[in-house]
Amino acid sequence: MVILLVIIADQALKIWVKTHFYLGEDYRITDWFQIYFIENNGMAFGMELGSKLLLTLVRIVAVAALIWIICRIHRDERYTVGFMVTLALITAGAAGNIIDCVFYGEIFNNPPPPEVAQLFPPDGGYGTWLHGRVVDMLYFPLCSWDWPSWMPWIGGKHFIFFQPVFNLADAAITVGMFIFIFFYTRYLSPVKEENKDAGKEDSRMNECTSEQVNDSQRVNE
Repeated sequence: MVILLVIIADQALKIWVKTHFYLGEDYRITDWFQIYFIENNGMAFGMELGSKLLLTLVRIVAVAALIWIICRIHRDERYTVGFMVTLALITAGAAGNIIDCVFYGEIFNNPPPPEVAQLFPPDGGYGTWLHGRVVDMLYFPLCSWDWPSWMPWIGGKHFIFFQPVFNLADAAITVGMFIFIFFYTRYLSPVKEENKDAGKEDSRMNECTSEQVNDSQRVNE
């Protein structure tokens, strides 16, 4: 349910922005929050890494692996509900951006501003399968300032914090990763825990064996 809800909310917002905003348009909600429509070819927050096709295929493999892990461990009592929700957030975020990459090039056109894109345009999309661009729109310029002129390299420049533009899928991945790092990294080493338990069991068995030997010696005496 977490995966489905995040994907539905993410795609609904992206399709609404794509069909109601022209590329580069922004709508100011508050001084620190704007809807700012941009697209990117790369990873979360507009980063780019290598080939677009390779990146899309890696994402698909990663999501498939996460779904396989969730299916394998969801009934295991060692894993808490919070941990499962964390995996679901990461999986849903990655899947949400995959949908953009796989389908958006085929189902949307890309007209010049101020025209907005059409869903299922009669002349076809702007790209091909697996080469769509990811839609971003959430922009939080929380504060800004001008660096003093005497500072080397950055003196006199205007700085905005926080500049990345992202989407709900990026937010789900980020929140999921932070929760995992702060609360669930212990699940990265289940083998060690099993080895500890096995060691304790062996120790108990050795103690029992020693006690049996001592009892046998006392009986013989």
